[in-house]
Amino acid sequence: MPHTDRNLAHAVRADRSLMHPGSFVQGDTMRDRLIVGLDVPTVKEAEKAVRELEGAVSFYKIGYQLAFAGGLDFARELASGGTKVFLDMKLLDIDNTVAKGVENIVRMGMTMLTIHAYPKAMQAAVDAAKGSELCLLAVSVLTSMDEQDIIDAGYEYDPHTLVLRRSEQALHAGMGGIVCSAEEAEAVRRIVGPDMAVVTPGIRPAGSDHGDQKRVVTPAQAIRNGSSHLVVGRPIVAAPDRRAAAEAILAEMQSA
Repeated sequence: MPHTDRNLAHAVRADRSLMHPGSFVQGDTMRDRLIVGLDVPTVKEAEKAVRELEGAVSFYKIGYQLAFAGGLDFARELASGGTKVFLDMKLLDIDNTVAKGVENIVRMGMTMLTIHAYPKAMQAAVDAAKGSELCLLAVSVLTSMDEQDIIDAGYEYDPHTLVLRRSEQALHAGMGGIVCSAEEAEAVRRIVGPDMAVVTPGIRPAGSDHGDQKRVVTPAQAIRNGSSHLVVGRPIVAAPDRRAAAEAILAEMQSA
């Protein structure tokens, strides 16, 4: 990062008290930092997964698949019962549309929400969420994308450089955190400082199938790299014993 960018990042971090606070608390337990992705086709299946994970998991991600099968109402139910919910909608639209969407998501009681890391969209979201507890997460580069995918999408940066640039922009906008690969978490943490959430999907225990993810690491390595929260979907939800799979990942996180 150029010297002037480093100075800007330091100045913005020092002034974060004036911005949206984010929700990463250094004292959180590992149980608070494991987010299970409810990547299932029906609310009935999601309810079953939550029942099986009760007591081991307190934080769930709901994305497109479940959201468009009644999952938004289910998200409200979870939140109203005290469960943390990460709504993974990756919003991107004109400023007013993003702002109105965020205002309604605040009313739903969600804990985290993703916004694509475009500066105007992030600023609109931050302004709309101001005064709430909603942690806005900037999606930097999808973990299913590698360098060729980035080139094909028309960007002049490699994935690592693009993640760092978007992290600087998210910090400046006052976002609560960054979504990135754990491969980039250490470099992102140096930019955003200790208080922003660094949320990393693409987590796979050693020896597990990577599926469609291209930039993956183990749970322990992600924690060592500076991730504040790990998003784990299939390795838990598709496991024969979901609770045992979650507890094994929590133990690996704790070992780091």
